[in-house]
Amino acid sequence: MVEDSVLEKFRNLDFMKMDRRTFIKAVGVLGASLFLQTYKNDMAKALAELPETKVVWLHGVMDSGCTISMLDGENPDIVEFLQLFNLNLMFQEVLMMQQGIFVDGELANTSELNSEILLEEILEHERGYILISEGAVANGPDGTGKYMMIGGVPYKEIYEKAARNASVIVAIGQCATHSGVNAAESEIDALLDHRGIAFTLQDPSKGIVDLLGIDTPVININGCPAHPDWVFLTIGAIALGKIRVPDDLPEVLDRWHRPKVFFPPDHTVHDNCPRRGYYDRGEFETTVGGPKCLWKLGCKGPYSHADCATRHWNGHLTFCPQAGSPCIGCVQPGFPDSTRPFFVEIEDAGIVGTNLDTIAGVAIGAGLLAAGAHVLRRTVFKKPEEKEGTSGENVPEETGGRE
Repeated sequence: MVEDSVLEKFRNLDFMKMDRRTFIKAVGVLGASLFLQTYKNDMAKALAELPETKVVWLHGVMDSGCTISMLDGENPDIVEFLQLFNLNLMFQEVLMMQQGIFVDGELANTSELNSEILLEEILEHERGYILISEGAVANGPDGTGKYMMIGGVPYKEIYEKAARNASVIVAIGQCATHSGVNAAESEIDALLDHRGIAFTLQDPSKGIVDLLGIDTPVININGCPAHPDWVFLTIGAIALGKIRVPDDLPEVLDRWHRPKVFFPPDHTVHDNCPRRGYYDRGEFETTVGGPKCLWKLGCKGPYSHADCATRHWNGHLTFCPQAGSPCIGCVQPGFPDSTRPFFVEIEDAGIVGTNLDTIAGVAIGAGLLAAGAHVLRRTVFKKPEEKEGTSGENVPEETGGRE
């Protein structure tokens, strides 16, 4: 089997000598679980030669859904992830022990028990850490940021200090990457003025880093929520020095600052959907519960650039359309405004202008391949003349329609 020989090839590579391009290919082909199983011992040796990487994880305007997604991660789980990559998680309020101004009725005035003091000390003394940003940053009302206060201080002010001291910002989840539902059109969106880190919806001029004049590099891990693999492997690559910040980012990231290995510009969720065969034959569900294509129920898979259909969720077993729900395009920069109403067909034309009423009855072969085969071909079997990382520049992101 071609796939088996490719996997065997990666298993036999010398991890210590693996360059960035090979590392990223291995991440795309093997996935987090198999990647870590294959290289766990080699990674331990590599990290023994590197200092620990410090991490500060802040929560802005959000529902902690990405933290919950990380806690649901398997192989590795979040504890193994921190240990494998030698990460020192200095601050993460959802995962911290009992904290507050008072603890068990006693006034807590030390960083051991008072998270406000702990964060103040970190921001005062630490530099060069990875800042994980979960959630948007409130800029309203009128630029004060007072729609989100922590310990009497606008979160906007806290975030500015944290972002300026960081070596890189990894924004996880749609609220952080593009402000997501927080910036969705409403009667109060302008008043609240919630900002994503580098973008607000699709506007880079409204990102909080641009507003505050912060030049710390930003990596976006989209999704509502983000997949644990996307977050863990991106941070792991930085910790291992396989992705050098900021030197490698122009080649590694797409125009939305997303790692192209997880959000491929030339590949959509639709390409490897197990319901793809029904789409190619023009067989569509009009009510929930059936096995056929969910396009007419509003599926945004043909517009959504992510590897959900090959990576899978829930212990790498399934993903939204496989579980019966149309893809709602939660990885797209304009989400939710650009993809709602979620469960209504966007337009009469399918992907690449195909008319849904006249689709040929013969299925396109690529849509019937086993999950992962397309990724193997895309990441490994490139023509010699193809340059690494150029496919994303030559293929427009809007493949199959608008954002």
